[in-house]
Amino acid sequence: MVFSSGFALCAAITGAAALQVPFLSSNVQTPLGHPSGSKPLVNSTELQDLISGDRLMIRANKLYEIAKLGEEEFNHPTRVIGSAGHTGTLDYIYEEILKLGDYYDISNQSFPAVSGHVYESRLVLGDKVAQSAAPMGLTPPTKDREPVHGDLVLVENSGCQSTDFPDSVKGQIAFIQRGICPFGTKSEHAGRKGAIAAIVYNTEKDGVQGTLGNPSPYHIATFGLSGEEAEPIIQKLQKNKTIDAIAYIDAEVNTIHTNNIIAQTTQGDPENCVMLGAHSDSVAEGPGINDDGSGTISLIEVATQLTKFNVTNCVRFAWWAGEEEGLLGSDYYVATLSEKENAKIRLFMDYDMMASPNFAYQIYNATNAVNPHGSEELRDLYIDWYKSQGLNYTFIPFDGRSDYDGFIRNGIPGGGIATGAEAIKTKEEAEMFGGKAGSWLDPCYHQLCDDLGNVNVTAFVVSTKLIAHSVATYAKSLKGFPERELDIAASKVYGEGVKYHGSKLFI
Repeated sequence: MVFSSGFALCAAITGAAALQVPFLSSNVQTPLGHPSGSKPLVNSTELQDLISGDRLMIRANKLYEIAKLGEEEFNHPTRVIGSAGHTGTLDYIYEEILKLGDYYDISNQSFPAVSGHVYESRLVLGDKVAQSAAPMGLTPPTKDREPVHGDLVLVENSGCQSTDFPDSVKGQIAFIQRGICPFGTKSEHAGRKGAIAAIVYNTEKDGVQGTLGNPSPYHIATFGLSGEEAEPIIQKLQKNKTIDAIAYIDAEVNTIHTNNIIAQTTQGDPENCVMLGAHSDSVAEGPGINDDGSGTISLIEVATQLTKFNVTNCVRFAWWAGEEEGLLGSDYYVATLSEKENAKIRLFMDYDMMASPNFAYQIYNATNAVNPHGSEELRDLYIDWYKSQGLNYTFIPFDGRSDYDGFIRNGIPGGGIATGAEAIKTKEEAEMFGGKAGSWLDPCYHQLCDDLGNVNVTAFVVSTKLIAHSVATYAKSLKGFPERELDIAASKVYGEGVKYHGSKLFI
């Protein structure tokens, strides 16, 4: 799930708004096997030519059928971790790679994942229902899963120290300003002081879609609230006026086990690996055919077509679990790498949401100034490809919203492309890419309607061809690409600028 909004367009290249790729309604697939019966060294143009909308959509249909396995438990299709839909997705990925024989070594990496689900919630402030109130991800429920009543207590500073919370918060509802430290820290301090619920309000007018992160026994039911709704409340509390509140959250947080799937070519230099990934899970609310079924499918298809070629450098594909819960799978993978294994990964490419209906061709604006060296060279590879195709593109912030985050923080160059989530398409973007200005790039982002009707085949094919190009380029040669600098991760600048961990704010 890529997540971006309100950012200026960074580059527009003259040319066609979108490559016109016909979608064939038949089920005819590109034959497998190189025509000569031999395997030449990987070639970008030849690999791109093997990508077809037909094959991508056949896989999308399969993935949607798999998502229906989640209906018994969730009453709608979903591929959220822990569901039958996600288990089916993992089986599908594994079986498709297994079909490719000894071209790949494939493995499952099991890890514990925290899964949270909010069933119902409501927040009443004074005599009004808070319209912007949103339960934090991984929040516990209110006591006994029943409404709790208390007065709002304004917390000093940003609630990052236990001393910010007055004793009077005991048995009441803490009202805390966003900023400085993670939401989970604020909730934990409030819980230790005896608060029955917490509200983190924004310092800007927008709402707060956040997560508490790793569970703590001291976390309490926690909401995010927009600055617009919070402002009049703050003014009253600062004048020592009393505002009572009712908070209600019915939720559960569980630890389950799920799997990353890793497939690495048996050929190619194992000391210089080109790595790319997509996440295999969806949110609980829907089947996730674009987010990130599209990236999952693109990687399967590129991995399939790559078997027609030899590679100079090893290529490692990864399908991460638990991305929607906070980048759990990719974080776990990178954290468990030894220093020696970390050094073998020359770069990581993230492919999350490749087929948004109201798309823009987006490139993460990863620069060497604040990221491990090589990130900017990868960014420039994407730029050059869009230019060569006569396609427009735009930059989006490289700010922790997808699975590249753990790699960058651990010194591995990274980057990626996307086609857009809940950002509003501007008039300029509509001129660049077509589509509808004023609407979300993905109108079904994190919703039930992220199904087969939520896929733009043109964007899907273009994005997958660019993935193929990135793989072919670096699998063939890393000449000119910066060597790994093992003592350098993301600079302090990156860490300070990152307020997201996955699709939700954590600070």
